[in-house]
Order: sequence, then C-alpha cells, then structure tokens
Amino acid sequence: MKQNVTPSADSRTYEERLSKMSPFEIKNELIDLAQKDARKSTSTFLNAGRGNPNWVATYPREAFFLLGTWALEECRLVADNEVGVAGIPGHEGIADRFDKFLEKHRKENGASLLRGAFDYLVEKHHFDRDDLAHEWAEAVLGDQYPTPDRILSSVEATVRDYLRREMGGGDDTSVYDLFATEGGTAGMCYAFDSLQENFLLNKGDKIALMVPAFTPYIEIPRLERFSFDVVEIHADKVQHDGYHTWQYPDSEIDKLRDPAVKLLCIINPSNPPSYTLAEDVRRRLIDVVSKDNPNLMIITDDVYGTFVKNFRSLMYELPYNTMTVYSFSKYFGATGWRLATTAINERNVFDDMIAALPESKKKRLAERYGTLSLDPSKLKFIDRMVADSRMVALNHTAGLSTPQQMQMLLFAAFCNLDKENTYQTFMINLIKSRLEALWQTTGFTLLVDPLRAGYYSEIDLMVWAKKFYGDDFADYLQKNYVPLDFVLRLARETAVVLLNGDGFDGPAWSVRASLANLNEEDYLKIGKAIRNIFDEYHARYEADKAGK
Repeated sequence: MKQNVTPSADSRTYEERLSKMSPFEIKNELIDLAQKDARKSTSTFLNAGRGNPNWVATYPREAFFLLGTWALEECRLVADNEVGVAGIPGHEGIADRFDKFLEKHRKENGASLLRGAFDYLVEKHHFDRDDLAHEWAEAVLGDQYPTPDRILSSVEATVRDYLRREMGGGDDTSVYDLFATEGGTAGMCYAFDSLQENFLLNKGDKIALMVPAFTPYIEIPRLERFSFDVVEIHADKVQHDGYHTWQYPDSEIDKLRDPAVKLLCIINPSNPPSYTLAEDVRRRLIDVVSKDNPNLMIITDDVYGTFVKNFRSLMYELPYNTMTVYSFSKYFGATGWRLATTAINERNVFDDMIAALPESKKKRLAERYGTLSLDPSKLKFIDRMVADSRMVALNHTAGLSTPQQMQMLLFAAFCNLDKENTYQTFMINLIKSRLEALWQTTGFTLLVDPLRAGYYSEIDLMVWAKKFYGDDFADYLQKNYVPLDFVLRLARETAVVLLNGDGFDGPAWSVRASLANLNEEDYLKIGKAIRNIFDEYHARYEADKAGK
C-alpha cells in the first residue's frame, strides 16, 4: 500500500487555489493525472467524473433514419437530377404514400415505432393525416424554418403527453406550453435571461437554490449581469445513525417563506446526490407557497426523473408557480443531440406577474416586443423566451432545428407507446447494478431508498471516517488535508477520476461518481480504489500518531 506524506505547503496552496474552480474544470487536471498514472502503471484509466451515458436508445434512432429515407423518396418524386438536387416534399396524398412505405419496410427496425407514433397523433390528437406526414417529412429533412418557432405542433403534442406520463401527471388535464431548446442548459440560460428582461428578477434580488446542485445553477446567478442574492437550501438531513438522507429539513424549506425570495431553483432528482424530493418535503413546499409566498417562481430541472419509479415533478404539485426544464440527453443516451424542452402551464405566475408590472415597465416591454405583435402585452412569457433567445430581432429564425425536434418526438413516442414500462425498468436496473457494484467494494453501507435515482452517487468520506476510525481521525483529515486532495490522489495513484462534491455545494469531504458512463466491473474497481486511498490516509494518521 502506498503511504504518501502529508502534502507540502506548496502543494497545499495549489490544492486550495484549484478548489475554487468549477469541478468540471478541475476534472481536466484530474484526467491528465489519471492518464499519466495509467501510462506508467498497470492501472486502467476510469473516468466517472462526467455524466455522459455509455448507452444509446436504438429503436427511436432507427425510426429517425428510416423516416429520413422516406422523406428523400418524397423529394425525388418532385424533382431529381444527376448532381443530387431534388425538390421539397409535396403535400397532396403524402400520408397514403407514407402508409405504403411503412408497409413495404414493415420488417425493418423503426417501422413499427413510426407507425405507432403516427397513428397515436391521428387518433388521440386528431391530426390531419396529410398535414402530419408533411410536417414529419420536412422536419426530418430540415428544409424549412421551424414553424411554429417555439415547437412543431406534432412534437408539442407528443412531448406534452410524455411529460405527463413520466413526470407524474397521471390524469391531469391541464395544458402545458412547450419550448424546444438546445439541451437543458439552453433552457436554463433562456429562463434566466427572460426573467431579467421582463423585470421578474432584477439585480440584487433574492433567489434560492437547493443544494447540492449542478454547478451552473451555482455560478450563473453570481455573474455580474445577474448579481442575485443567493439563499442556499441545504439537503443536510441525516438519520439518527449519521447516514445522509439527502433530504431538506423543515427549517431549510422555511427559508422560502420570506416573500423577498422571488425564485427557487431545484434539480429533482438532485445532481448530486441523485435523490428525488420526499413526500414531506413536497408537502412543506406546497404549504410555503400557499400560505406565505404565493408568487414564488420555481424552475425545476427534472432530467433524472425518469430513473425513479412513480416520480412526481413539482410541475404537477405546484403547476401555477413552476417552469420545468427537461432534457432527453441522459435517459436516451443523446447528449450530442442537444434535446430538451421547457414547459409552463397555460395559467402561470410568470404571465400574471408581467401583467401586474407598473405601467413604466410595461411600456418598456411593449417597445422591446413591439415588432412581434400588435398587442405585445398579450405575449406569453414562454413566447418571450423564444424571442429573447434570438435577441427579439431574430425571432423569425428562432427555434430548435427541425431534425432535432423530430428525434425528440420519436424518443417521447417510444415511451408513450411502451405500456409495460420495459425501457424504464431496464434503465433503472442498469443504474442500480452499477451503484451496488461501486459501494460493494468500498465496504461502505448503501441503504435501501426508493427515492434514490442513483444516476450519481455522492459519498461523504467524513461520515465513513468517523464510522470506521473515529472522530480523532476525522479531525486529523480536516486539519492536515484540503478536501480536494482525495480526488487528486485518486487520479494520481489509481487512474480513477471522480469529482469533488464541495464543488456542487455538497459536504466538503464528499466525492461524486457518475454511474452512467462505465460498466459494472469498472465500478467494482473504482470502489476498491476509493477504499484504498481512504485507508492510506488512516495509515498516515497512525504513523503520525506513533511518531508523536
């Protein structure tokens, strides 16, 4: 076993400076250290630092490519030549030709999904068959500007049903307006921009952030252009035996009773530690809004909700107050597609607060959006987001590319038609097996918890320092080492990359592992590496104590 000496003053200073950076920037240093170790030893480089999944959903992609083949056939019916230039799809009779194409290719992967998704929209949402087939042909080809610019009509209907199904809407009949965006990160940026442009948030305003949290939510509000006063709501609830529940005590939720807190940002399930809100926390939030802060605006990022059975989003608990950001990237292995949507209930606090602004601010907004409407006061907040995403003047070219929207529709339709939830069951079990493998070789105890998504695992090493070796050892660690030292040493000595949990406003001595991007046997190795480094610290502690 390696026994490194206590870091020098120079190395400690370096670690303290590095700790101030985003964990996603620190990871570059960790990757470099880990790759160096892999080259000079028999270690295998294992990067569990980033949440990019190592799977892809095949059927929706096969449907997409098959649809593209049909759309090109439609183009060649209009015009074709030897240099590879064809016409654009015609409208008349296009649905019948689509039917014939699907029948001809019925044995190919993707055909049944296209058939099911098409019939679903015709039968449930009463789309005209030719209009729908024509929209799909042009969408997959990308030969027209997105129309409507916010989201294509068939995409909105399909994704709206998907969100109701996967986000716990049940038989809810309320209507949500959707805005298709280039990934969840774009949705976040557009939301913050439009909240400020429409005077719903102003510099210095107080907003709340439920932590630990994905680092952009920590960093964006503190940018000079926003300069928000951030109130942190900490998931520091623990069980009587010292284990984290990663839930929020009543005292933390009650910070939101202050009406000066205008916005709440939440990732649900959290990133890290990957737990969804407990029922008592949701009930407390509802109580806060109903009694003390009725105009509280909420942005909930629910990208990991599909990894929890019977997940329930705040979009259905507090529909008037909540804007949802949902990304398709993780569940379907589609981070490179940049597919997401924001969703706002037709009746919402954002529109009502704009309507209640003083006349001086309404006049300024009328000037801002005056080129878009004869009565800009009637523009919904979500449509203002679309315009703001293109600095208003370029609103006519706004919108997510139509091929991206078509792939989004097929991802959503794939699950809408999956009556037995076979895909979700498989994905949940895949993540669970990797999580159990990671914890198995650490020797730490992984408690059973139905609220755990498990896409990430946040391990608080200080908890295990106390449980395994006592409070004196825990004090020794805190006095002699910078918390970042653990992930640096892990990379340098074992070629394993994890991220530091304190970079997400989690416990100082916690580490975050992604369970998405490696195989089960790799997590067995990572768990063992974590325990080996952990025990090295204890060996140094014993040596120092003996030396005294």
